[in-house]
Amino acid sequence: MVAFGKKLKERQIAEWQGYYINYKLMKKRVKQYAHQIEVGTQDRRHVLKDFSRMLDNQIEKIVLFLLEEQGHLASRLAKHGEKHNALQEQPDISQISELREAYRAVGQDLLKLLFFIEINAIGLRKILKKFDKRFGYRFTDYYVKTRANHPYSQLQQVFKHVGLGAVVGAISRNLHELQDRQGSYLSIYDQPALPLQDPVVDSINAAVDRLTHSTNFLNFLAQHAFIMQEELPTPVEEQVDDQRYHFMSLLLNLANTFLYMVNTYIIVPTADDYSMSLGAAATVCGVVIGAMAVAQVFSSVYFSAWSNKSYFKPLVFSSIVLFVGNTMYALAYDVNSIWILLLGRLFCGLGSARAVNRRYISDCVPLKIRMQASAGFVSASALGMACGPALAGLLQTNFKIYKLTFNQDTLPGWVMAAAWLIYLVWLWISFREPAHETVENPTQQTSNAETVENNALEEGLKQPLLVSSEDKQEDDDGDQEYDGSEEAAEESRQPVTSIRSAYRLLTPSVKVQLLIYFMLKYAMEILLSESSVITTYYFSWSTSSVAIFLACLGLTVLPVNIIVGSYISNMFEDRQILLASEIMVCAGILLSFHIIIPYTVVQYVCSGLIMFVSAEVLEGVNLSLLSRVMSSRLSRGTYNGGLLSTEAGTLARVVADATITLAGYLGQSRLLNITLLPSLLICVASIVATCFTYNSLY
Repeated sequence: MVAFGKKLKERQIAEWQGYYINYKLMKKRVKQYAHQIEVGTQDRRHVLKDFSRMLDNQIEKIVLFLLEEQGHLASRLAKHGEKHNALQEQPDISQISELREAYRAVGQDLLKLLFFIEINAIGLRKILKKFDKRFGYRFTDYYVKTRANHPYSQLQQVFKHVGLGAVVGAISRNLHELQDRQGSYLSIYDQPALPLQDPVVDSINAAVDRLTHSTNFLNFLAQHAFIMQEELPTPVEEQVDDQRYHFMSLLLNLANTFLYMVNTYIIVPTADDYSMSLGAAATVCGVVIGAMAVAQVFSSVYFSAWSNKSYFKPLVFSSIVLFVGNTMYALAYDVNSIWILLLGRLFCGLGSARAVNRRYISDCVPLKIRMQASAGFVSASALGMACGPALAGLLQTNFKIYKLTFNQDTLPGWVMAAAWLIYLVWLWISFREPAHETVENPTQQTSNAETVENNALEEGLKQPLLVSSEDKQEDDDGDQEYDGSEEAAEESRQPVTSIRSAYRLLTPSVKVQLLIYFMLKYAMEILLSESSVITTYYFSWSTSSVAIFLACLGLTVLPVNIIVGSYISNMFEDRQILLASEIMVCAGILLSFHIIIPYTVVQYVCSGLIMFVSAEVLEGVNLSLLSRVMSSRLSRGTYNGGLLSTEAGTLARVVADATITLAGYLGQSRLLNITLLPSLLICVASIVATCFTYNSLY
């Protein structure tokens, strides 16, 4: 990858060169502003006014040219329409074929115009981000809010591509009517479910889909997966994605995700009983549950590194290790060993291939369906989280085969061992290893490419949270001043090679969001892992009751995401939802404390539901923001952004489970309040950090 300024110059259409955003000039102006403020020759208010006026002029230039080109396309379509009407009176096969090609030519020119809008939109977003980063001021918010809905603003012309829908519709309708329909009299409006099979229309629709990015359920859900991607992949990279994609292999990765989440939560309702049957305290369930997370801290790293070379072998290894781990977990009852039990859970954690699942979606799934695949990853996780406890509630039996015991404690291990064995056979038969890239950075194409990816044009303008105010910090998007040396720009886009290098790329805003992620995972793990002990002590719940409670919590994930993704996120900014969700998590934690009044089922269930649902909303919004501010150097390689977020969440689970076990030494009567206290402190700290970072940007 090269710097954006050089890429913009290479991909400009020659005859339109004077109408693109002058990115190089604006970047120089930002540096001049920084120098003027530093030496005291200019005040901040004048800089904001001058830069706003400069942006307005650039956008006006783009929009006026856009309207002019739309007029040319409309004029050509009107002339073609007259010919079309004449041909309906006197059909001529050769003229119909010529007219069809003429409409396709208009479609090709429309693609150029969509590409023009897209690359200008990317340039605007990048220069706004650069300004915010340099001055530590949330100028993007101010500029978008004041221009987005103003009656005279031209910003929406760029990001809503007003009027182009009519051109797309005219081309699609006429091409449909000019097709050989074999005597059909139905129009495109009579059969909306049947798409027009024309490559030009397909390309136009794909380009419009990229530009028409608005927050909806699918986008919101996919953000939970935190699968980072390059902002401007080349057509060569898109073609490679198509060649590497295999639907059954993707399905196997999603199945791996589902089974692993079932494996994680299937033991939660019975872990305390199992520990007691082996002579340990009930609160040792924290260590039993957390052992899997401890191993996952290390397995995430080596699986991420292994996926640089293969996807099939790590998945095979994962299945075998999980089969062995679950078998050991089940056998611990008959050998009466708590250490075999813990070792079995450690083996299960060593088989965590979620890093491989994320990496496969990021590297092998084509861009056009990557959002759906990411949403599938999250849905599989949520479904596994709900099915795990529910399945445990169904395994309420007790019998022996030879010397092997099958009861509510051991059956989760036996069932999961059988599931992983079946999965291994399916994997061996159906998985297709994709070809791995041999060239890190393909040669740049200088042609007028039709597809330049920006998965967050409109969303990207509303930049998340928080930007670094360090003037001399290197831009996290790797956009350096092009001075004739490609090596410097090339180096700035290479994947990081160590965890230390990855940490150095984290800006203060990213660290705050990782703290939020740690907090919500800690609070959720405390709620889920100690639920069996707490409900048994206070309410004398059975294993089935605990399983139903946990399954109901898991089943709230998708409905909550539908509501937030389809409605709430369209009404409020992500940052507002973020802060509100943090406050609601804090409220849920406070309501969970047992202070004076008798502890009731209603208090526990309601406070747990508030905490869990708020944490789910917070996770989606937080990862959405995190994916847009994290350095693009963390989008690929072993030490990628997905790995960092996974490690933060896994460490939170490890600390939470250790807290439960340590607090158990003080007695079950104190367990609830002692484990909730760290959750409250971390939650308050994250709220303070969020508010402080916001205020520092004004």
